[in-house]
Amino acid sequence: MARPMTFTKSLPGVRRLLGFLWPYVRQHKSLLAGSFLALFAGVAMRALEPWPLKFVIDYLVIPVSGIDHSSLPGSPSALQLLLLAGAALVVVYGLRGLSTYYQKVGFALVGIKVLTEVRGALYRHIQCLSMAFHSKARSGDLIFRVISDIGLLRDIAVTAFMPLIGSVLVLATMAGLMLWINWKLALVVLVSAPLFWLPTLFLSRRIQKVSRVQRKRESAMASMASESITAVQAVQSLALDSDFADRFSGQNKKSLKEGVKVRRLLARLQATVLLMTGVSTAAVLFYGTLLVLRGALTAGELLVFLSYLKAVFKPLQDFAKYTGRMAKASAAGERVIQIFETPQDIEDLPHATDAPPFRGDIAFEDVHFGYEEGAPVLAGLNLEIKAGEFVALVGESGAGKSTVVEMLSRLHDPQRGKVLIDGNDLRDYTLVSLRTQISVVMQDTLLFATTIAENIRYGRADASDEELVEAAKLAGAHAFISELPGGYASMVGERGVTLSVGQKQRIAIARAVLGARPILVLDEPTTGLDPETRRALVNTLADVARRQTTLMITHDMEEAAVADRICRLQGGRAQTSPLDPGAEPLAG
Repeated sequence: MARPMTFTKSLPGVRRLLGFLWPYVRQHKSLLAGSFLALFAGVAMRALEPWPLKFVIDYLVIPVSGIDHSSLPGSPSALQLLLLAGAALVVVYGLRGLSTYYQKVGFALVGIKVLTEVRGALYRHIQCLSMAFHSKARSGDLIFRVISDIGLLRDIAVTAFMPLIGSVLVLATMAGLMLWINWKLALVVLVSAPLFWLPTLFLSRRIQKVSRVQRKRESAMASMASESITAVQAVQSLALDSDFADRFSGQNKKSLKEGVKVRRLLARLQATVLLMTGVSTAAVLFYGTLLVLRGALTAGELLVFLSYLKAVFKPLQDFAKYTGRMAKASAAGERVIQIFETPQDIEDLPHATDAPPFRGDIAFEDVHFGYEEGAPVLAGLNLEIKAGEFVALVGESGAGKSTVVEMLSRLHDPQRGKVLIDGNDLRDYTLVSLRTQISVVMQDTLLFATTIAENIRYGRADASDEELVEAAKLAGAHAFISELPGGYASMVGERGVTLSVGQKQRIAIARAVLGARPILVLDEPTTGLDPETRRALVNTLADVARRQTTLMITHDMEEAAVADRICRLQGGRAQTSPLDPGAEPLAG
């Protein structure tokens, strides 16, 4: 016969989740200790609750052995005993209410604070993961983990897990008191315990399995929604809105199916626990009454025992009630921990120091790199760029142009060779001190959903209004910004959807100019522009590039001609070409 599954095996993610959360929890030791103190006080008050009633039953209602204890010399009168019992109940319930308040508030604060810190740490970790990770990950899934999975963990910690700790303590305390009152009667309860645990553990494992599938399904729905909403213009232009809606509906129905499974399993578990509770209570009532009739137990003690029995069953019912939530928490926790366990391929080395202000000399020495084994993108790249030089990097698609400029900001590290700035390996510098000295204008210009002024100020947060306007003028953006109803205070739609491609590029260039960083990277800055706008922007770039060391990726030889030098990437290596404005544009 197979061994029954243990709690740890039935919910394997719970122990792992607790181990992961403990370093965050122990930072709030004082609050946690106060909450547990209130919990212990509440358990003590619960243990005292039935005793005033016991004395009333045994000394007044059904005097033990036929003796009226209220008539004994020195004994309190019936009225006094009733008043004392009533006062005791008021005090016990009052203290229990007070302890419950502090217990719940304390545990809730711990749960909220811990999971808020975990969410912040998760967000920072995702931001630090390499481009290799982000190129494969789905943004909707990552957002779902940061917002929904952490939110679920926080709710579970407050509404389920913390109360379960108290339930376990109540269970242990009441079981001990029951053994003390009458060990024979307590054995009846212990014998019935497997009737609770076997079905509970079996169903718990099934609930967790279904919850894990449902969580993945919900994550897929979030990813699909994120992708379609982000690219809503393309979706509508290609008449794909119905197709995406149908796919989303399909995922939604599958998620509904998994949710119904969970609800049915939970209802089955709760019904099983209630049935077993009734069976155990009936057995205790039957045997306990026999003991009272034999004089081995008083009626008051039986009442206390039944009260404790109810308190013992409450944690078991709570476990059935919260099993679904705990299963979801386990599934969500696994997804969160999975991200934390993803290593940061690019991070500060132990010996890294803050970079000094750069002059701008750049060198690639025998650099080898490939995204997949056996498929090198760069194979022994050697390239030198002098401080203040403007170099155009050209080549066919897939030649490694973007990889080269991404290495300057250490978005990738060479698998062999070195990338140097001012003669020093980039890996000797901290990431922040390196990246804050490099401005990047990308092909897909990223603007944030805030004002135009704030978007430009991302280049340098402490810039004055005069410096901001001067940067916009140099980038050729001041004229169209001034014509907007709100001027520099005009709000930009998400990803800059309220502006044209050319306008977005000019704002990005203004941001780079305002930053006045020693190194400027231009990654296909004129892609998607009409010829007139492109020529105007190329002239602007030529003026801006003279202010720092500039590396520009382009396919257009006419655009590349404004540079001091053209370097062609081919076969993973760089070849310097003479300037030839009349040359045909490169393929790709």
